Amino acid sequence: MDLIRELGSTLGATATDVLPVASFMLFMYCVVLRQKLARARNVLAGLAFVTIGLALLLLGVDKALFPAGRMMVEQLSPSNAHDGAADPKWTHFHLIYSFAFCITFAAAIAEPTLFAVAQRVNELSGGAINTWGLRIAAASGVALGVTLGCIRVVAGIPLHWCMAAVFTIIIVQTLTSPRVILPLAYDTGGVSTTVVTVPVVAALGLGLAELLPTRNPLLDGFGMVALACTVPAVTVLAYAQIAMLFEKRARRRQRAQD
Repeated sequence: MDLIRELGSTLGATATDVLPVASFMLFMYCVVLRQKLARARNVLAGLAFVTIGLALLLLGVDKALFPAGRMMVEQLSPSNAHDGAADPKWTHFHLIYSFAFCITFAAAIAEPTLFAVAQRVNELSGGAINTWGLRIAAASGVALGVTLGCIRVVAGIPLHWCMAAVFTIIIVQTLTSPRVILPLAYDTGGVSTTVVTVPVVAALGLGLAELLPTRNPLLDGFGMVALACTVPAVTVLAYAQIAMLFEKRARRRQRAQD
C-alpha cells in the first residue's frame, strides 16, 4: 500500500515536471508555427507513456538500485571499513573496484543510446568504425572512470585533481588523434551514461561514501558520473589511435609486397 502511494506521488511530481516542457513544445508548434497537431491522440499517449516511464524509473532507482548499491558495497568492503579511528588502505577495497568495473561495463554495453549511435557511426563510416569496437571502447572508459571514482572516494583524492589529469590526457590525445574521430570521442561519454548506467554509478558512489565514516556523502559521493562521462573520450581516442597504427602497418606491408 505504501508503495502504491509513493508511486502516485512520484507520478504526480513527474507529471508536474513534464507538463511545462510539453506545453512549451505544443505552444511553439501550434501557436508560433501555426501548424495543426497531427495524430493528437498518439502524441498525448506518448506523453503519458513518458510520464509513467519516468515515474517508474525514479521509483525503481530509489527502491532497488540505491539499496542494492549500498548492500553490495557493505558486503564487498573490508571488515575494518566501518572503524572510524583510521581510514583503511585504499588497496583493501580491490573487490569493490572489480565489482564497480564489471557492473558499469555491463551497464554501459547495454545502453540503448550507445548501441544506436555505434550502429549509425558504422553505417556512416562505411564499416571503417566497428560497432562492437566502439561499444567496447566506450564501455571500458565508463568502467575505468567509475573505478577511478571509487579509488578517489576511498583514498580521499580531491575530484578536481582527477578531472585535471583526465582532461590533460584528452588534450594530449587530441593533438595526436585523427581529426575525424574527435567529435565522436567527445560525445561518447554522454551517450554511454544515460538511463541504465547513471543510477548504477550514483548508487555506488553514495553507498561507498556513506560506508566510510570519514567521508562526506555530499562531497565525496557525487562526482563519479563526471569521471564516467569524461574517461570514455580517452578510451575511444586510444581505440582510434591503435586502429590508425594497425592501418599504417598494413599499408607498409602492402607497399613492401608490391
